[in-house]
Amino acid sequence: MLFAVLVPLLFLAVFLFAAVRKVRVYDSFAAGVADAVPLLRSLLPYIAAVLVLAELFEASGLSALLCKALSPAFAALGIPPEIAPLVLIKPFSGSGALSVVSDLFARYGADSYIARCAACVYAAGETVFYLSAVYFAGCRGKRPVLPVLLAFAANFCAVVLGCLFCRVL
Repeated sequence: MLFAVLVPLLFLAVFLFAAVRKVRVYDSFAAGVADAVPLLRSLLPYIAAVLVLAELFEASGLSALLCKALSPAFAALGIPPEIAPLVLIKPFSGSGALSVVSDLFARYGADSYIARCAACVYAAGETVFYLSAVYFAGCRGKRPVLPVLLAFAANFCAVVLGCLFCRVL
């Protein structure tokens, strides 16, 4: 109840504060939007490339092949082989990962060990390529290889630790 009222009250407080300081709210908003347009124009090709590559990864069958090949290694690290598709798709596509999580919940039940691991994997990481596209669209001349590799390593550590915690708890 409190949070349903909190956001509108926060907006009202900002508008009242702006009125007291004689700030033209709509003009400031329009100026902010105008500044965002060049960023969106530079960001669009990167996001489109990430979305197309994620779809090609899934549609080509490479995802299924990679899942099958990596399942024994995942099992050795304590990652259930059933969530291998989720581990592979999460860095590419958040909506694709959500679809995989929903399928795992429906297939194994929401209270199962596999579903708990899937929930940890989904919540513990971020779509690396999407964030990289957003970050590096505004940073011309930067080399994205090391930050992307570090983000992959951090996501994978989160997967291993999440599954370990699900097993222990």
